[in-house]
Amino acid sequence: MLMKDEHLSPSEAARRLGVSVKALRVYEQRGLVKPLRSQADWRAYGPEEMARLHQILALKALGLPLARIGALLEGRASTLESVLAIQEQALKDEGTRLEHALALIRAARTRLAAGERLSIDDLTQLTKETTMSNKLSNEEWKEMFDPLIQKNYAPEDLAKASGRPFNQEEVSKAWNTLFEDAKAVMAKGDPYSREALDIARRWSALVGQFTQGDPKLAEGSSKVWKDAFADPKVAQRLPVGADLFAFVSKGMQRLKEAGE
Repeated sequence: MLMKDEHLSPSEAARRLGVSVKALRVYEQRGLVKPLRSQADWRAYGPEEMARLHQILALKALGLPLARIGALLEGRASTLESVLAIQEQALKDEGTRLEHALALIRAARTRLAAGERLSIDDLTQLTKETTMSNKLSNEEWKEMFDPLIQKNYAPEDLAKASGRPFNQEEVSKAWNTLFEDAKAVMAKGDPYSREALDIARRWSALVGQFTQGDPKLAEGSSKVWKDAFADPKVAQRLPVGADLFAFVSKGMQRLKEAGE
């Protein structure tokens, strides 16, 4: 049972769920969700459609391709309660890091079982807290960082950087992998271990692909990340925190002192 309260435009629905409008169109084209239509043929998302999007994003966060999600939604995973049950089991497997997410899901299932209703705000919170991936797509990186880049770089510096060969997809993949490796090394606690210094070298190399030794570009990069961590809306979506940057910085400083 879902509250029949408000209807959201595609842009507002996308914003609340932390996805792009393009993603909503893809889900619609695949037949996974069918938005409502106004008399003027404008798309709109009400509680039922938002619940459906939660199911899609929850299953997608488990690593399922859209074709498999479509098959599941036609079968036993066709209700919000069913997807919450699948999602609950997956989150259990991930351990204590997701205890907060599990609490939200259990509370939602209890409310549904008791015949209570979930509002759009309930569903958007549930989706954001339980389906956010640690790995960001190119589009997500661009959405978050483009405003910060425009703020911290002069137009001539951006023009200089954009003129260099740069495969964004490969670079994003390399950063995502490096972030995961760095977090694993940081958990061991020693920023000067052989593993940590190797992380620092890889980190410097990736930064260097963009800055090419230009101090102005390097300074702008530091400011961009500082602003990203200072913005709660951006920081909560980042796969890393300021603590990881501080950890890697210690290793980079040690390499600099050693002349590397």
